[in-house]
Amino acid sequence: MEITLWGVRGSLPSPHSSDALEEKSRNLLDLFFEQGNKSKEDIEPFLKSLPSYVIRGWGGNTPCIQVKSDQGGFIIDGGTGIRPFGYELMKGPAAKGEAEIHLFFTHFHWDHLIGLPFFVPLFVPGNVIHIYAVQDEVLDVFPTLFKKPFFPVPLEFLGAKLVYHKLEPRKPHKYEDFVITPYQLDHPDPCWGYRIEQGGKAYAHCVDTECNRVSREALGPDLPLYQNTDLMVFDAQYTTRQKFERSNWGHASAAVGLDLAMREKIGRVIFMHNDPAAMDEDIAKVELEAKRYYDLQVQSLKALGKDYHDLDWSFATEGMTIKL
Repeated sequence: MEITLWGVRGSLPSPHSSDALEEKSRNLLDLFFEQGNKSKEDIEPFLKSLPSYVIRGWGGNTPCIQVKSDQGGFIIDGGTGIRPFGYELMKGPAAKGEAEIHLFFTHFHWDHLIGLPFFVPLFVPGNVIHIYAVQDEVLDVFPTLFKKPFFPVPLEFLGAKLVYHKLEPRKPHKYEDFVITPYQLDHPDPCWGYRIEQGGKAYAHCVDTECNRVSREALGPDLPLYQNTDLMVFDAQYTTRQKFERSNWGHASAAVGLDLAMREKIGRVIFMHNDPAAMDEDIAKVELEAKRYYDLQVQSLKALGKDYHDLDWSFATEGMTIKL
């Protein structure tokens, strides 16, 4: 199983402003010369020595996740990250109207929908787009988006055929070599995460959750989303302080995900849904806060003589691919 993150920003797209790009360029040039570099030959080693976010940023597109195997694949959510993904699909059968595309929705807030009108395969006759969701409102999404005055192309002018599939909560859905099970997250308006199993591996997609239910007892029927999991992609829009200040806004902090992953012994955690107001440096500070929290938790458990789960975790960058 291979997971690619085409969009990792939360709430609304957040491209770099021209002033931010200019400042980033100036800072890089200053640092280049401060380190004693002088020639073209120094550029590549210099760039490789820097954290990737310093050069590329964390990403400004909203959620879109591609999951694939040797037998096929599907998409989770249609944020602005689906636009570049659509261009990638147009290099293959989608350009000829020969593609069957499977799109799963967690929920229908704008940041998970706004890329759909710019998903090029939708406009190619012959393509078939399968649309999956737990919520009944899935039938209203496309008629609302592709309707004047919101968008100039009405639904009946789309070239692709739309096929709707209603998912049952907590019931496994088999598609190709995947088993996909929706579990409820803690978010305003119903939001469903997905447990995806394939080839003996399990991926838990847990984005747009405040995770108010933390204990196994409170999670109840949704606990299996987190158990025996190789990879969890988790919401970490806020710092720990912001999470408490913005109660009921529907988003978590990395500390919540770290505690959950350590308890359930999850193999790897990737944090995403970065705050749209956060600059690259702000997100780096949130990641540093998470590191301090994790290190403190490990030290505390060691001091008490207790076992702890050595967790592999990081913050997401747009375009990141994880292989399980």
